[in-house]
Amino acid sequence: MPNLHALVPTLAALAILMAVATAVLWGAHSPSFLAPSLAVLRGAAQLALISLVLGGIITDPFWVAVALLVMFNVAAVTATRRLKWSWHRFAAVAATMAVGVAVTLMVVFGTGAVAPEPRYALAVGGIVIGNCMTVAVLAGRRFFEAVHGEWDQVEGWLALGAAPRRATLTQARLSIHSALIPSIDQTRTTGLVTLPGAFVGAIFGGASPLEAGRFQVVVLAAILAAGAITAVALLRTLGGIKVRPAGI
Repeated sequence: MPNLHALVPTLAALAILMAVATAVLWGAHSPSFLAPSLAVLRGAAQLALISLVLGGIITDPFWVAVALLVMFNVAAVTATRRLKWSWHRFAAVAATMAVGVAVTLMVVFGTGAVAPEPRYALAVGGIVIGNCMTVAVLAGRRFFEAVHGEWDQVEGWLALGAAPRRATLTQARLSIHSALIPSIDQTRTTGLVTLPGAFVGAIFGGASPLEAGRFQVVVLAAILAAGAITAVALLRTLGGIKVRPAGI
């Protein structure tokens, strides 16, 4: 564990970066200008805690499974809150995320592309769960905003006797595409614009650049597959809208 002296540069960098973000947003009169700084503080505290916990469980399959279950539930709750909380919506988000995560991890570990070891399950599972959460939020918000803004078109379809899912089909398709754009762009620009965390982490862990690259491309493919499943399944579940949704 680093001593306090070794942590001084890190703490200084965090303080300066949070101050910059807060000042810029405050100067622009942005609502919730403290949100980025509060998120950094919360993330730092959570990472410190999880680092201590993982040191004792990373090789134990049972506790790794428990950790993944906790991650998944937090992700599902967070995504649902971004879409306006209801138990029905939570069930839809959790179920569709579960399908995306389960199918993807079965392929990744079932084919032997990544060794089925607890530490890899935790790493890949955590990354996939986090990205499914992001895709669920983007797809759901974009869909409800599109349906709200284009309700006259949706209402026209309903007046013609179309089923609710057919009436919102165009909005659902565009929302799925929009939700996957960040993941697609990240994959397309890997190695040219950014060096993803899994790649850098594998190298720091002692893997060769070739092995790290192989691991990273599997992770990127898993992210896209899980995101696609989650987005499509979620909007198929939420698409049966008969009443104009409130804006999000």
